[in-house]
Amino acid sequence: MKDILMFYLDDCGYCHKAHQAMDELMEANPAYREIKITRVEESRQPEFADQFDYYATPTFYVGDQKIFEAHIGMSYEDIKAEVKKVLDTALR
Repeated sequence: MKDILMFYLDDCGYCHKAHQAMDELMEANPAYREIKITRVEESRQPEFADQFDYYATPTFYVGDQKIFEAHIGMSYEDIKAEVKKVLDTALR
């Protein structure tokens, strides 16, 4: 199992959808709850966030690999599918 690093912003609608998706996925699959997820609010930790190669939030890394970076126009279903991919990658 690998750790997840999530970058988000408090005022980001896509980030809120990603948090909701994680909650729903963890409810449906308790194995996801065992994954260590470090959540970084990028405006509170800009020096740390600047060390990573991403533009948009939310962005998820599993280990040192970027697995998902949101983009404009994503639906909740799109985000949930990408978050599931992140969680599944972490379980491998």
